[in-house]
Amino acid sequence: MALARRRDFSTGAGLAPAAATGSRSSGRGVLAALTAAVLLASGCTASVGLEESAFPPGNLASPTATTTPSPRLNPTPSPEESEPRERGVLALDPGHNGANAAHPSEIARLVPDGAGGRKACNTTGTATASGYGEHAFNWDVAQRMLPILEEAGVRVVLSRDSDDGVGPCVDQRGTFAAEAGADLLLSIHANGSENTAVHGFFVILADPPPFDGEFAEASRAFGDDIIAALAAAGFPENSAIGPVQRRGDLSGLNHAGVPAVLIELAEMRHPEEAALAESPQGRQRYAEALAAGVIRHLDTMQRNSRTK
Repeated sequence: MALARRRDFSTGAGLAPAAATGSRSSGRGVLAALTAAVLLASGCTASVGLEESAFPPGNLASPTATTTPSPRLNPTPSPEESEPRERGVLALDPGHNGANAAHPSEIARLVPDGAGGRKACNTTGTATASGYGEHAFNWDVAQRMLPILEEAGVRVVLSRDSDDGVGPCVDQRGTFAAEAGADLLLSIHANGSENTAVHGFFVILADPPPFDGEFAEASRAFGDDIIAALAAAGFPENSAIGPVQRRGDLSGLNHAGVPAVLIELAEMRHPEEAALAESPQGRQRYAEALAAGVIRHLDTMQRNSRTK
């Protein structure tokens, strides 16, 4: 299990620990837009531009020398001063890793698949035609999600702490979620269909569901919120598979022990989606949409728990 670490995308700095009590200013503008996205996810198909403000500037009156502010005995804290409420804990798994290709024997060793079989510890993942690796895409999207989620009161634990390591194995990418006390597991990937015309995202759910189906319905509901958030941000469902695929051989999902979804965000061999995945602006769009889906689902979980 790795503590959440993130880049400062505004300065280009390297990785740094994401402190729970540090400055949250980097996520505020995105969070304001995401709040609207969460509310409109079922019907909105447009997204706010990266450089646009979520709110227009107000008409501020110029103070005069004779103006005396009225005292307030119990001032209401501004949004800038208020800490976000705690929404929950997300286990975030950026698929693959940057040094996997250099360690073929290590990632080839067999581990339990959670369904009575065994499979390779990990793989290298796919890549775009220009060589941009899925492992780098997954990692960058996850890093961009961190400040948004932290600002919204979501604690994040990562399955890996860099993009220059090996593994962890696919079974560990599932078990770490329950070990960390997470409420949800989201595994980030991108697909590499041989047919370069195939495009769009899809979620993968475990089927047959592990743990005697304990998390089957909760995983489906989580997947629905991820699908709705991506659709609201303007991303299309996969043209060959549709929005959902069900598989029984994915070790991470089978070992999760919490509601779990794997998302294939893009088809990296589709020219337009490859360009989107390669661009910082495109990866930011994916990150904001995923964060909106996570926040929406955690809010639903809290509402449901209060009515029980």
